[in-house]
Amino acid sequence: MIGTGTVARARRAGRPLRRTYDGFARFGAHVTFFVQVIAGIPFAVRKYWRHILREIGDVSFGSASLLAGGGTIGIVFAMSGVAAIMVGVETHRGLELIGMTSLSGLLSAIANTRELAPVVASIALAAKVGTGFTARLGAMRISDEIDALDSMAVRSVPFLASTRLVAAIVCVVPIYMVGLLAAYIATRFTVVTMAGDSAGTYDYYFHLGLGASDLWLSLAKALVFAMIVALVHCSYGFHASGGPEGVGRAAGRALRTSILAIGIADVAMTFALWGIEPAVPGLGLS
Repeated sequence: MIGTGTVARARRAGRPLRRTYDGFARFGAHVTFFVQVIAGIPFAVRKYWRHILREIGDVSFGSASLLAGGGTIGIVFAMSGVAAIMVGVETHRGLELIGMTSLSGLLSAIANTRELAPVVASIALAAKVGTGFTARLGAMRISDEIDALDSMAVRSVPFLASTRLVAAIVCVVPIYMVGLLAAYIATRFTVVTMAGDSAGTYDYYFHLGLGASDLWLSLAKALVFAMIVALVHCSYGFHASGGPEGVGRAAGRALRTSILAIGIADVAMTFALWGIEPAVPGLGLS
Protein backbone atom coordinates (compact mmCIF):
# COMPACT_ATOMS: atom_id res chain seq x y z
CA MET A 1 0.00 0.00 0.00
CA ILE A 2 1.09 3.60 -0.62
CA GLY A 3 1.68 5.55 2.55
CA THR A 4 0.29 8.99 3.31
CA GLY A 5 3.82 10.40 3.28
CA THR A 6 4.34 9.23 -0.31
CA VAL A 7 1.04 10.78 -1.39
CA ALA A 8 1.93 14.08 0.29
CA ARG A 9 5.36 14.14 -1.39
CA ALA A 10 3.76 13.44 -4.76
CA ARG A 11 1.32 16.28 -4.27
CA ARG A 12 4.10 18.68 -3.30
CA ALA A 13 6.12 17.63 -6.33
CA GLY A 14 3.18 18.29 -8.62
CA ARG A 15 2.43 21.79 -7.31
CA PRO A 16 5.05 23.63 -9.40
CA LEU A 17 3.78 21.88 -12.53
CA ARG A 18 0.20 22.80 -11.72
CA ARG A 19 1.14 26.43 -11.05
CA THR A 20 2.99 26.57 -14.35
CA TYR A 21 0.03 25.07 -16.17
CA ASP A 22 -2.39 27.48 -14.47
CA GLY A 23 -0.14 30.40 -15.36
CA PHE A 24 -0.09 29.46 -19.03
CA ALA A 25 -3.85 28.91 -18.97
CA ARG A 26 -4.45 32.39 -17.50
CA PHE A 27 -2.06 33.94 -20.00
CA GLY A 28 -3.89 32.22 -22.84
CA ALA A 29 -7.23 33.45 -21.53
CA HIS A 30 -5.96 37.03 -21.42
CA VAL A 31 -4.49 36.87 -24.94
CA THR A 32 -7.74 35.40 -26.28
CA PHE A 33 -9.66 38.19 -24.57
CA PHE A 34 -7.34 40.82 -26.11
CA VAL A 35 -8.02 39.45 -29.58
CA GLN A 36 -11.79 39.39 -28.97
CA VAL A 37 -11.76 42.99 -27.70
CA ILE A 38 -9.80 44.33 -30.68
CA ALA A 39 -11.92 42.33 -33.13
CA GLY A 40 -15.09 43.70 -31.52
CA ILE A 41 -14.17 47.37 -32.03
CA PRO A 42 -16.08 47.80 -35.35
CA PHE A 43 -19.20 46.22 -33.86
CA ALA A 44 -18.94 48.35 -30.71
CA VAL A 45 -18.50 51.58 -32.68
CA ARG A 46 -21.51 50.73 -34.84
CA LYS A 47 -23.88 49.45 -32.14
CA TYR A 48 -22.75 50.98 -28.84
CA TRP A 49 -21.52 54.45 -29.81
CA ARG A 50 -23.65 56.05 -27.10
CA HIS A 51 -21.87 54.00 -24.46
CA ILE A 52 -18.53 55.03 -25.96
CA LEU A 53 -19.46 58.70 -25.66
CA ARG A 54 -20.49 58.18 -22.04
CA GLU A 55 -17.20 56.45 -21.26
CA ILE A 56 -15.25 59.25 -22.97
CA GLY A 57 -16.90 61.85 -20.77
CA ASP A 58 -16.35 59.77 -17.64
CA VAL A 59 -12.69 59.09 -18.43
CA SER A 60 -11.79 62.66 -19.41
CA PHE A 61 -13.72 64.81 -16.97
CA GLY A 62 -15.49 62.52 -14.53
CA SER A 63 -18.49 63.54 -12.48
CA ALA A 64 -16.82 65.58 -9.75
CA SER A 65 -13.89 67.96 -9.47
CA LEU A 66 -10.97 67.27 -11.78
CA LEU A 67 -8.43 66.61 -9.05
CA ALA A 68 -10.64 65.01 -6.42
CA GLY A 69 -13.03 62.42 -7.75
CA GLY A 70 -13.32 63.42 -11.34
CA GLY A 71 -11.48 62.78 -14.56
CA THR A 72 -7.91 62.29 -15.56
CA ILE A 73 -7.00 65.61 -17.19
CA GLY A 74 -6.30 67.47 -13.95
CA ILE A 75 -4.36 64.55 -12.52
CA VAL A 76 -2.15 64.28 -15.60
CA PHE A 77 -1.57 68.05 -15.57
CA ALA A 78 -0.42 67.94 -11.95
CA MET A 79 1.70 64.80 -12.33
CA SER A 80 3.37 66.05 -15.50
CA GLY A 81 4.12 69.42 -13.93
CA VAL A 82 5.74 67.92 -10.85
CA ALA A 83 7.77 65.40 -12.86
CA ALA A 84 8.87 68.10 -15.32
CA ILE A 85 10.07 70.32 -12.47
CA MET A 86 12.38 67.55 -11.33
CA VAL A 87 13.56 67.06 -14.93
CA GLY A 88 14.36 70.76 -15.13
CA VAL A 89 16.15 70.81 -11.79
CA GLU A 90 18.32 67.77 -12.44
CA THR A 91 18.99 68.74 -16.06
CA HIS A 92 20.18 72.19 -15.05
CA ARG A 93 22.28 70.89 -12.17
CA GLY A 94 23.91 68.24 -14.34
CA LEU A 95 24.72 70.65 -17.18
CA GLU A 96 25.96 73.26 -14.72
CA LEU A 97 28.73 70.88 -13.67
CA ILE A 98 30.19 70.99 -17.18
CA GLY A 99 29.29 74.61 -17.95
CA MET A 100 26.64 73.83 -20.58
CA THR A 101 23.42 75.04 -18.99
CA SER A 102 22.46 76.62 -22.30
CA LEU A 103 21.48 73.14 -23.52
CA SER A 104 18.74 72.80 -20.90
CA GLY A 105 16.09 73.65 -23.48
CA LEU A 106 17.38 70.94 -25.80
CA LEU A 107 17.22 68.23 -23.15
CA SER A 108 13.81 69.47 -22.03
CA ALA A 109 12.41 69.10 -25.54
CA ILE A 110 13.81 65.59 -25.93
CA ALA A 111 13.06 64.19 -22.46
CA ASN A 112 9.58 65.66 -22.07
CA THR A 113 8.41 64.79 -25.57
CA ARG A 114 9.89 61.36 -26.06
CA GLU A 115 9.60 59.91 -22.57
CA LEU A 116 7.95 61.93 -19.82
CA ALA A 117 4.62 62.96 -21.38
CA PRO A 118 3.48 59.58 -22.79
CA VAL A 119 4.64 57.63 -19.74
CA VAL A 120 3.02 59.97 -17.20
CA ALA A 121 -0.24 60.07 -19.17
CA SER A 122 -0.37 56.27 -19.40
CA ILE A 123 0.46 55.70 -15.72
CA ALA A 124 -2.23 58.19 -14.69
CA LEU A 125 -4.63 56.45 -17.05
CA ALA A 126 -3.82 53.10 -15.46
CA ALA A 127 -4.11 54.35 -11.87
CA LYS A 128 -7.22 56.46 -12.33
CA VAL A 129 -9.14 54.89 -15.22
CA GLY A 130 -7.77 51.36 -15.53
CA THR A 131 -8.50 50.40 -11.93
CA GLY A 132 -12.02 51.71 -12.42
CA PHE A 133 -12.44 49.47 -15.45
CA THR A 134 -11.25 46.46 -13.44
CA ALA A 135 -13.49 47.25 -10.47
CA ARG A 136 -16.61 47.78 -12.59
CA LEU A 137 -16.20 44.69 -14.72
CA GLY A 138 -15.15 42.64 -11.71
CA ALA A 139 -18.25 43.70 -9.80
CA MET A 140 -20.38 42.77 -12.78
CA ARG A 141 -18.67 39.38 -13.02
CA ILE A 142 -19.11 38.37 -9.39
CA SER A 143 -22.75 39.55 -9.40
CA ASP A 144 -23.47 37.48 -12.56
CA GLU A 145 -24.37 40.58 -14.60
CA ILE A 146 -22.01 39.55 -17.41
CA ASP A 147 -23.63 36.13 -17.55
CA ALA A 148 -27.01 37.86 -17.68
CA LEU A 149 -25.87 39.90 -20.69
CA ASP A 150 -24.75 36.74 -22.45
CA SER A 151 -28.08 35.07 -21.69
CA MET A 152 -29.88 38.03 -23.29
CA ALA A 153 -27.82 37.62 -26.49
CA VAL A 154 -25.82 40.78 -25.78
CA ARG A 155 -22.19 40.40 -26.82
CA SER A 156 -20.56 41.16 -23.51
CA VAL A 157 -16.97 41.62 -24.75
CA PRO A 158 -17.73 44.38 -27.31
CA PHE A 159 -20.34 45.96 -25.02
CA LEU A 160 -18.16 46.10 -21.92
CA ALA A 161 -14.55 46.01 -23.12
CA SER A 162 -14.36 47.22 -26.72
CA THR A 163 -16.30 50.37 -25.86
CA ARG A 164 -13.86 51.14 -23.05
CA LEU A 165 -10.88 50.46 -25.30
CA VAL A 166 -12.15 52.96 -27.89
CA ALA A 167 -12.85 55.51 -25.14
CA ALA A 168 -9.34 55.14 -23.74
CA ILE A 169 -7.75 55.58 -27.18
CA VAL A 170 -9.82 58.70 -27.88
CA CYS A 171 -9.31 60.24 -24.44
CA VAL A 172 -5.56 59.72 -24.28
CA VAL A 173 -5.00 62.29 -27.06
CA PRO A 174 -6.20 65.39 -25.13
CA ILE A 175 -4.86 63.93 -21.89
CA TYR A 176 -1.43 63.48 -23.46
CA MET A 177 -1.48 67.00 -24.94
CA VAL A 178 -2.39 68.53 -21.57
CA GLY A 179 0.41 66.59 -19.89
CA LEU A 180 2.92 67.61 -22.56
CA LEU A 181 1.95 71.27 -22.23
CA ALA A 182 2.29 71.09 -18.45
CA ALA A 183 5.74 69.49 -18.81
CA TYR A 184 6.93 72.20 -21.17
CA ILE A 185 5.66 75.02 -18.94
CA ALA A 186 7.03 73.50 -15.72
CA THR A 187 10.49 72.81 -17.14
CA ARG A 188 10.81 76.29 -18.65
CA PHE A 189 9.66 77.87 -15.40
CA THR A 190 12.25 75.87 -13.46
CA VAL A 191 15.19 76.66 -15.74
CA VAL A 192 14.37 80.26 -16.69
CA THR A 193 12.52 81.68 -13.68
CA MET A 194 13.94 79.68 -10.79
CA ALA A 195 17.48 79.05 -12.06
CA GLY A 196 17.80 82.39 -13.83
CA ASP A 197 18.96 81.15 -17.24
CA SER A 198 18.42 83.14 -20.42
CA ALA A 199 14.91 82.73 -21.81
CA GLY A 200 16.08 83.36 -25.36
CA THR A 201 18.81 80.73 -25.18
CA TYR A 202 16.43 78.22 -23.63
CA ASP A 203 13.77 78.79 -26.31
CA TYR A 204 16.35 78.65 -29.12
CA TYR A 205 17.69 75.23 -28.17
CA PHE A 206 14.22 74.02 -27.21
CA HIS A 207 12.91 74.65 -30.73
CA LEU A 208 16.04 73.10 -32.26
CA GLY A 209 15.49 69.88 -30.33
CA LEU A 210 11.72 69.72 -30.85
CA GLY A 211 10.67 68.29 -34.20
CA ALA A 212 7.23 67.53 -35.61
CA SER A 213 8.19 63.89 -36.06
CA ASP A 214 9.00 63.61 -32.36
CA LEU A 215 5.52 64.87 -31.45
CA TRP A 216 3.79 62.36 -33.74
CA LEU A 217 5.94 59.45 -32.56
CA SER A 218 5.42 60.43 -28.93
CA LEU A 219 1.65 60.50 -29.52
CA ALA A 220 1.92 57.03 -31.07
CA LYS A 221 3.56 55.81 -27.87
CA ALA A 222 0.74 57.29 -25.81
CA LEU A 223 -1.88 55.55 -27.98
CA VAL A 224 -0.14 52.18 -27.64
CA PHE A 225 0.14 52.62 -23.87
CA ALA A 226 -3.55 53.49 -23.65
CA MET A 227 -4.41 50.29 -25.51
CA ILE A 228 -2.25 48.29 -23.11
CA VAL A 229 -3.94 49.86 -20.08
CA ALA A 230 -7.47 49.30 -21.35
CA LEU A 231 -6.86 45.73 -22.49
CA VAL A 232 -5.06 44.61 -19.32
CA HIS A 233 -7.48 46.17 -16.86
CA CYS A 234 -10.61 45.08 -18.72
CA SER A 235 -9.27 41.54 -18.97
CA TYR A 236 -8.52 41.25 -15.26
CA GLY A 237 -11.94 42.63 -14.40
CA PHE A 238 -13.72 40.39 -16.90
CA HIS A 239 -12.03 37.27 -15.47
CA ALA A 240 -12.30 38.27 -11.80
CA SER A 241 -13.48 35.69 -9.29
CA GLY A 242 -13.62 35.13 -5.56
CA GLY A 243 -16.13 37.75 -4.50
CA PRO A 244 -15.29 41.34 -3.51
CA GLU A 245 -11.87 40.28 -2.26
CA GLY A 246 -11.12 38.76 -5.65
CA VAL A 247 -12.06 42.02 -7.37
CA GLY A 248 -9.59 43.89 -5.18
CA ARG A 249 -6.85 41.40 -5.98
CA ALA A 250 -7.66 41.66 -9.69
CA ALA A 251 -7.38 45.47 -9.58
CA GLY A 252 -3.98 45.29 -7.89
CA ARG A 253 -2.65 42.68 -10.29
CA ALA A 254 -3.95 44.62 -13.28
CA LEU A 255 -2.22 47.80 -12.13
CA ARG A 256 1.09 46.02 -11.59
CA THR A 257 0.84 44.25 -14.93
CA SER A 258 -0.07 47.39 -16.88
CA ILE A 259 2.74 49.49 -15.37
CA LEU A 260 5.27 46.74 -16.10
CA ALA A 261 3.94 46.37 -19.64
CA ILE A 262 4.14 50.14 -20.14
CA GLY A 263 7.78 50.14 -19.04
CA ILE A 264 8.72 47.30 -21.37
CA ALA A 265 6.80 48.82 -24.29
CA ASP A 266 8.37 52.22 -23.62
CA VAL A 267 11.91 50.87 -23.88
CA ALA A 268 11.09 48.81 -26.97
CA MET A 269 9.33 51.68 -28.76
CA THR A 270 12.05 54.20 -27.90
CA PHE A 271 14.69 51.98 -29.50
CA ALA A 272 12.42 51.17 -32.45
CA LEU A 273 11.34 54.77 -33.17
CA TRP A 274 14.50 56.74 -32.37
CA GLY A 275 17.20 54.11 -32.47
CA ILE A 276 19.84 53.19 -29.91
CA GLU A 277 22.16 56.06 -30.90
CA PRO A 278 20.77 59.55 -30.08
CA ALA A 279 19.74 61.82 -32.93
CA VAL A 280 18.91 65.52 -32.86
CA PRO A 281 18.13 66.65 -36.44
CA GLY A 282 17.89 70.32 -35.46
CA LEU A 283 21.57 70.35 -34.55
CA GLY A 284 22.67 68.15 -37.42
CA LEU A 285 23.32 65.22 -35.05
CA SER A 286 21.98 61.93 -36.34
